[in-house]
Amino acid sequence: MPLTALCQFLQTQTGFPSRTLGVILNVGRLISASENPKQDNPFTVAELGMLAHLYRGEMYRSKIWRTRLDATTNWAVATTGIALSVAFGSSGNSPLPLVLVALMSLIFLSIEARRYRYFDIWRTRVRVLETGLYGPILRGEGVRIDSGWNQELARDYEKLRFHITFIEAMGRRLRRNYSFMFGVQAFSYVTKICVHPVPIGSLDELWQHAAIGPIPGQAVLICGFLFHAGLLAIAILTLKGQRAVGRVG
Repeated sequence: MPLTALCQFLQTQTGFPSRTLGVILNVGRLISASENPKQDNPFTVAELGMLAHLYRGEMYRSKIWRTRLDATTNWAVATTGIALSVAFGSSGNSPLPLVLVALMSLIFLSIEARRYRYFDIWRTRVRVLETGLYGPILRGEGVRIDSGWNQELARDYEKLRFHITFIEAMGRRLRRNYSFMFGVQAFSYVTKICVHPVPIGSLDELWQHAAIGPIPGQAVLICGFLFHAGLLAIAILTLKGQRAVGRVG
């Protein structure tokens, strides 16, 4: 029997004072609210509908920027394939295309890191909504704001900012995509200068094959080593820069 109906029954049948029954009713309501916190909904139905549309909008934004990330990766893959075809098309072809494609891939990585910073804004907002709003609802706890997700999201809307630095974004894209391409390019370059136009038999021949015009082969190889060592350092030093909410990997 509902608590209100029970109080009315007691008043009519036993003559309980109305003030006493009012106290009992208020205490019962407090106990019910403490046992079922999801009844104390901080948002109205209209506001929850707005949050659902907000989630859809942020998800759409993240999908658009994710597509833009894939575009730059595809550019890097395509140019690497063209450079490999040109360099290994003939034993007399120069290994210079493999050097140039590494520089082009670095440019693509920089563009993608910039795009990733924007993508991370929308992806972080989506994760805040998923972990703060939808997670408790799916666990049967109702709408909860005790974790402060609503305040965090409000601050992010009021003061738009990047959640990661440019170097962190570059490190993430480098570890997930570009490290493999740079590895293939480096291996292909070393293979090219070792076997073409004829297999090397001494270090002097290696320096000769690696030379680019007036630049001696030793200088070219040292620059190549420093280039890839710098990329490796960025990938390692940004490993701990996973600060966004609900980050995966």
